[in-house]
Amino acid sequence: MSGAALNTVEDLNARLRELHPLTAQTPLYNPVFQLGLELSRKLENGEMSLDDIERLVAEMECEGLRARAARLDRLLKPVPVTQNDVRIDSIANEEDFSEFAARWQRPAAHVVFTAHPTFLLTSAQTESVAQSASNGDFSEAAVCSASPQRDTITLDYEHDRAMAALARGQKARDRISARLFDIAATRWPKRWKSLQPMPVRFATWVGYDMDGRTDISWSTSIRYRLEEKAMRLAAYAQDLMSTEPAIAERLERAGKLAADMAARFAEDLSQPEALSAAANALTAEHPDKLVSLEGVIAELEEEARHADQDVARQLLVVAAAMRSDGLGMGWIHFRVNSSQLQNAIRRRIDPDGKLSLASQAALVRMRELLAEVKPLRSNFAALAIENSTAVRQFLAMAQILQHIDSDTPIRMLVAECEQPTTVLAALYFARMFGIDDKVDVSPLFETESALEHGGRFLDAVLSEPAYREYARKRGRVSIQTGFSDAGRFVGQIPAALAIERLQGRLAEAMAANAMTDVAALIFNTGGESMGRGAHPSSIEDRFDWQMSPWARRRFLRAGIRLEPEVSFQGGDGYLWFGSDELALATLTRMAERPLWGADTNSPTDVFYRRTDLSLDFYRAIRGVQHEHLESHTYSRAITAFGLGLLNDTGSRKSRRQSDLSGDRTMSLRQIRAIPHNAILQQLGYPVNVIAGIGTAADGNIEEIASLLIESERGRQLIRLARAANALGSIKTVAAYGELFNSAYWASRPYRGDEQHISDACLKIGEYLTKDDRTGVFRRLASRLRVDAMKLHRLLDQIPDESPLPDREHTRRSLGVLQSLRIALFKHMFLRAVMVPAFSRANDISREDVLEMFFSLRVDDGLSQLRRAFPISFPSINDFSVDLPSDYPDSSASGYSQIHRDYIDPIARSYALSLRITTAIANEFGAHG
Repeated sequence: MSGAALNTVEDLNARLRELHPLTAQTPLYNPVFQLGLELSRKLENGEMSLDDIERLVAEMECEGLRARAARLDRLLKPVPVTQNDVRIDSIANEEDFSEFAARWQRPAAHVVFTAHPTFLLTSAQTESVAQSASNGDFSEAAVCSASPQRDTITLDYEHDRAMAALARGQKARDRISARLFDIAATRWPKRWKSLQPMPVRFATWVGYDMDGRTDISWSTSIRYRLEEKAMRLAAYAQDLMSTEPAIAERLERAGKLAADMAARFAEDLSQPEALSAAANALTAEHPDKLVSLEGVIAELEEEARHADQDVARQLLVVAAAMRSDGLGMGWIHFRVNSSQLQNAIRRRIDPDGKLSLASQAALVRMRELLAEVKPLRSNFAALAIENSTAVRQFLAMAQILQHIDSDTPIRMLVAECEQPTTVLAALYFARMFGIDDKVDVSPLFETESALEHGGRFLDAVLSEPAYREYARKRGRVSIQTGFSDAGRFVGQIPAALAIERLQGRLAEAMAANAMTDVAALIFNTGGESMGRGAHPSSIEDRFDWQMSPWARRRFLRAGIRLEPEVSFQGGDGYLWFGSDELALATLTRMAERPLWGADTNSPTDVFYRRTDLSLDFYRAIRGVQHEHLESHTYSRAITAFGLGLLNDTGSRKSRRQSDLSGDRTMSLRQIRAIPHNAILQQLGYPVNVIAGIGTAADGNIEEIASLLIESERGRQLIRLARAANALGSIKTVAAYGELFNSAYWASRPYRGDEQHISDACLKIGEYLTKDDRTGVFRRLASRLRVDAMKLHRLLDQIPDESPLPDREHTRRSLGVLQSLRIALFKHMFLRAVMVPAFSRANDISREDVLEMFFSLRVDDGLSQLRRAFPISFPSINDFSVDLPSDYPDSSASGYSQIHRDYIDPIARSYALSLRITTAIANEFGAHG
């Protein structure tokens, strides 16, 4: 055993550097596990305490936050406001006013704030990282003073964060609009007031996304829409107070009325009387009620015609914001699952349940229904009694459009939409409630099946006369492509290529069906990490990854207007709008490279010409990813710790099994994409990004390397793989398997060095003799290693275009974090088996509790131990009983020593391990 001092992070880094060369002598030697063992020995013999471990964790936590801030700065720079003002001036260089107006009245992108569970950082940590990235101060003092105490994440918490990000985005957009007016006033003094700039458009689905959750009621969505209306009206009023006080006061009164209505819909509306009162208040005529801004925008523009430049600019900036956002913080996206729509339409199309909705007969009947449907009036009572989730959403949209904001369109996203009948069903309900002129139905393509058959689906939908008529009325065809589930089920690189082909097929289908006169709105939803559709190398790669220049050119060459839309997801995504400086930098980068832009004269990338190579390459990677997904080995390894490696990072919970054997049988498909990817990060290897590339190139390495070098798309794929590989460690994956190695635990005290834990080690060794996880991890590590060796041969042939800064230091930091966590897990396991077997609550099985800890269901295990070993009891002094009692005597006290020696150390070790989780994710740049 090494007697090396392990008191500081530098000591740990140095020790890891000493251990790594030993892998040359013994290929199976594992430096990460060895350092974890050395830390464990010092922790168990008293040389180190959990206080010492906490100091090391805090230092590594700080390093992770600093790395996160520096990465954001690197991707976005320049960040200073003045530099981005200059950038806007330099790109607004059109010579003709009509050309200038056309360019800046077209949003560079539609930005949607979504809220899946990625609220990794605490509020304080988020603010410190954002401020650090904003001012360029990455020092410990600037970044690391924030408390790691986690927030309780509710839907309201997520909504508040989304609104704050939106407000900063709006402020940045207004600043860009103001500069555009000044530029236009200088160049075209007689025409500039007719400019209607819209540099970017904003939207949100927080509080409106019903896919996969049942905790959002219709009244929640109505309340949020009213709150957003009140916020936006207050901001408009504030912006106009100095120039148009009369209009500002009118808007302020309307905002206060909206806030009052929001408060009413926040109350308990379960009783008909309460709902009726709230509904009647909202729908009643009122002098302050405002459901359209068209008149206000016209007033502002008329006032601006006669005002001087400064006043006119202020008025026109507000009018431009109103035109973009309407009576809310942005557009809103409702989302339902296709099964919810199918259940709703089945009652009308097939009440006897004898018809397959995928059949031609169902499609024919759906056409008949669409032709017959007449708009129906609806009210809040109809909404309250409706029991179909999908119909409720359409009823809610109808009430919002009628009584809250009649100007702003609403998106209806349909998840897992694989049948044309489903889209027509959504169109049917939109027509039924008279809102088909304001609702954009948007099928989501994300599952394996949807991506594989999506081209035929688009051909079928666009060939429907009713759909074509509807799309022309709306002026756009809308679809959504998702990188999260796709990246989990087929791998991130195959997913990106499959989505790219699907986007191209949409351009073909629109051209084939004479639909080039409407726009194509493509919403690309992905997370911030490399595992969910955001490229980590540069802002250019980020913008091009979800919709490649090749796909964009397909629309541009067909003469189809493209409306690209991207998501910024949860706590990770909102960081891009975490300060005024960051928001302006983000929007300026978009303005510099509009997401609809591409060079139509560019020669075809060799990646798309040499499909004999590139398609085989794609299919081979997808094949490896599919093998992993279907493999018991992969599934068992990923679920070996259940979801216990992860913090709670959102209000939409990842499912946990309730039975004790659940973690042994948990299917990967029961784990959502974000936790799946997050577990891969935490185990040390982003399998869904890296795996398969080496195997796909094997046997044809020189030709594949040549293709990837010559192709810009190919080089982009490799930049993603290198970024993931730079953070990946197969030794770490293997190290986690050794935690379950019965032979390790039985042998640890063999030489007599650790007699004080000898019995505990033997108990763990005995307990794990039937455990399968060591073998599972070893098999997975072997498969990954073979594939990785082939990948390294490929990468050796391709120049590294964007080497990550401090790559080796980052890898060492990750190794140290993993070793610390392995030591903490060992401490937990040892303490768990040391807990006395007998307790007052003898109905609890010791085996059950141990299984909880070994599957990292730590909170469940701790609650059972606390029930078994209580430290507070009813006191005899609480009673006024006349007769005396000598019992309980001093020997009948609580179990405070058991808590101090076993239960509290387990709880503290686990809490420290979850802080390590955050630090590891920060090195990756996002959660999952």
